[in-house]
Amino acid sequence: MNVKTLLAQSVAASLLIASGSTFAATTVTKEQVVEHYADVAHAVFADSLTTAKALDASIETFLANPTAEKFEQVKQVWLESRVPYQQSEVFRFGNAIVDDWEGQLNAWPLDEGLIDYVSADYQYELGNEGANANIVANTKLTIGASTLDVAKITPELIADLNEVGGSEANVASGYHAIEFLLWGQDLNGTNAGAGQRAYTDFVVGSECTNNNCDRRGDFLKAAAELLIQDLEWMENQWSEGVKGNYREELLNDSADNGLRKMLFGMGSLSLGELAGERMKVALEANSTEDEHDCFSDNTHNSHYYNEQGIYNVYTGLYKREDGTLLSGPSLHDLVAQKDKQAAKEIQKQFDNTRSQVGELVTSAEKDGEFFDQLIAAGNTQGNALVNDTIMSLVAQTVQIERAAKIVGITSLNPDTADHEF
Repeated sequence: MNVKTLLAQSVAASLLIASGSTFAATTVTKEQVVEHYADVAHAVFADSLTTAKALDASIETFLANPTAEKFEQVKQVWLESRVPYQQSEVFRFGNAIVDDWEGQLNAWPLDEGLIDYVSADYQYELGNEGANANIVANTKLTIGASTLDVAKITPELIADLNEVGGSEANVASGYHAIEFLLWGQDLNGTNAGAGQRAYTDFVVGSECTNNNCDRRGDFLKAAAELLIQDLEWMENQWSEGVKGNYREELLNDSADNGLRKMLFGMGSLSLGELAGERMKVALEANSTEDEHDCFSDNTHNSHYYNEQGIYNVYTGLYKREDGTLLSGPSLHDLVAQKDKQAAKEIQKQFDNTRSQVGELVTSAEKDGEFFDQLIAAGNTQGNALVNDTIMSLVAQTVQIERAAKIVGITSLNPDTADHEF
């Protein structure tokens, strides 16, 4: 997404809230807010599934006849698939069914040497026996005391290989495994540039580069298929038409418990995960290995759409992949019914934080300075931008806790992921 589009969406959403079009004109109930939360979750996961299917189709077209142009198209479709998915992560915290499932789709950082060839000076998790296993180049792997048959690369195989040898850094599936297969390692450190994998890494025959092009293609295809399977399952968990699913469980529970899940999810993503794990860790260590979308240099968008997901849940607004705007009873409406002045102040902080995270997008897409450059040691201005974003997320979390108290949810205690701010 470019900066102009991003800003236009922000203005449009803010105007909609200001106009009272988010159901503030009529009294809304807690039950209605929780039900709309489930509607938003379903829409986000449905859009994630749609874009994953588009990615799979693009991969199929590319592998059938690999060209440089088709390879760039696949990478663009991967970038587009991240937009709805990153907005789904606000549903992780508070909903165990999402958090338990999420690792197979979005686990990071990963020791990419498990999957394919890497540079000689590649840094990996100490003690990880699978860190250089290279599934693409081998039909059998020996990791610890286990010998594994990996001759046929399937969705089931790569799912089973996640955390092989007991290491969380052994990630064989999901968006980041696909990202690595498309971009390769980013060997630029904190200098400009993303990964530069050649499309010929997938050309079967004499033009194949870096060997095992057929198996590399098999891996890419299997990872895309598994992504679809996983998203189909989660989309069904939030679908109104499916009996006995998670949506039904959520709506049969008390509305206060539903609100707590919503607010805890927002606060935990804002504080412990986004401000902490995804920004503070990378900044303090000046570590590109702790950058989120590290192979593609898409981290600015990844952070922005995490924040957008938080914003969606609070405002009850979600812009779908087809351009339609989903709106309904929201936490903002509940707060406004209790305390209009507080609602304005809380909304202002949400707008400020989304704008602040948007500065990371502006830095990358307008100024050409990406997140891995911003966190570099000695980049005083870049470090300050990231730190200001962290502190804005902390301030947003304070307002999330304030909103919780206003609607009757006490002792929210959002997850800090053991970070101090």
